[in-house]
Amino acid sequence: MFQIVEKPVNLEFPRGHHLHALVCQIGNHLQKQDYTCVISDPEEQWQQLCSIFELVADSGSNLSRLHFLVLPEGTVPYARFDDLLTLIDRHRKANSVTIFGIEHIDLATYLDLLKRCADDNSEALECVRGDFAAADIAGVPVNCCVTAVKESDDRLRVFIQAKSHPFFGEETIDLGHDLYRGKVFPLLRCTPNGFNFMTMICLDYIYRDLYQSNISVLIDKANELFYQTRQRLDLLCVLECNPKPEHKAFRDVVNGFYGEYLAYTPGVRDTITVFCNSSEQTTGFGKTPDCSFGRSMVIMHQSHKIAPAETPEYVSDNFDGLPVCRMRFGTASRLYYFNLPLFHELDPRTTRFPMKIHSIYKPTTGGWERCGDLDQAQTDSHQDYVAARKIDAADSAERKADQS
Repeated sequence: MFQIVEKPVNLEFPRGHHLHALVCQIGNHLQKQDYTCVISDPEEQWQQLCSIFELVADSGSNLSRLHFLVLPEGTVPYARFDDLLTLIDRHRKANSVTIFGIEHIDLATYLDLLKRCADDNSEALECVRGDFAAADIAGVPVNCCVTAVKESDDRLRVFIQAKSHPFFGEETIDLGHDLYRGKVFPLLRCTPNGFNFMTMICLDYIYRDLYQSNISVLIDKANELFYQTRQRLDLLCVLECNPKPEHKAFRDVVNGFYGEYLAYTPGVRDTITVFCNSSEQTTGFGKTPDCSFGRSMVIMHQSHKIAPAETPEYVSDNFDGLPVCRMRFGTASRLYYFNLPLFHELDPRTTRFPMKIHSIYKPTTGGWERCGDLDQAQTDSHQDYVAARKIDAADSAERKADQS
């Protein structure tokens, strides 16, 4: 299984105030090339990425306080990797994080990428060099993602990780259905305010072998963090290009992650999990009747008490009865700008809706425009205040029972 490596970064996030995230649910046009899955229209994809960063950099937009910008799995053409880092350096402010997936590359190219960013990826670099020494695997495809951190002094740091899941065709012996398995995942620990976050790539979230699972390793690490430092995993970003984003396997892991069925898990109880998927415009694979790209989600523990609500762009629910609150988005290409909720325990008088959707953007010719504000009467009519009061009553009764 993979190894979690702690990486300290200097990010001066505001104390006692929520952070902001932009989830970019955009389309991705893919094709098979040799033994890799690559973007079929790299120039068009690049223009779309540029339009997103131009929107973020626009001083007239309400994105001036954006801390986390998240793009889906396999979204960035590798040929534009340096250009994207330049774009991040130019358009992203200090104390900001940009997370994105790169189209498939071969292992030799991945090794070169790690060498170029060796200062921040020494563990992964050592691991890949060891694999190269053991076998002739230069052509094995790699699915990787990047976490680009712009620190408080404007220094840009680049953390790279490879997907640990062996791909959809793991039972075959065809090289084209076998990915390189990443073994090092960075855990970013922000100083001075102690905010901690990680990134996973799609099926890494649910992957397991006979002895342990990725998510159990993550929970153990987060619990260790809590018991040693009283910090926890605050944010988990899962990048997807997933035609079945609500598959039962994902729901089962969400259930175990937040359910505390076998042990107390204080390290992840207040983790905000963000699933950033490709939109319904995605093409190239997954063409079956039960496929549905999109449905990016934000999931948190049920203690946040987000009551059921429904609007044309999103729905809040409990993921079919799980001990969570979920904000579930649609399938179209959209940019979702929202705040990351604070811990419920920080203020027992917290509102029922600790997560607020600040704005939603839809694509236009050559750019993005903000969707019109939702009709307040329609929004209110779909909110189940009776359910919210029942949640409060049950919570109050549970506290009284504990006190007695």
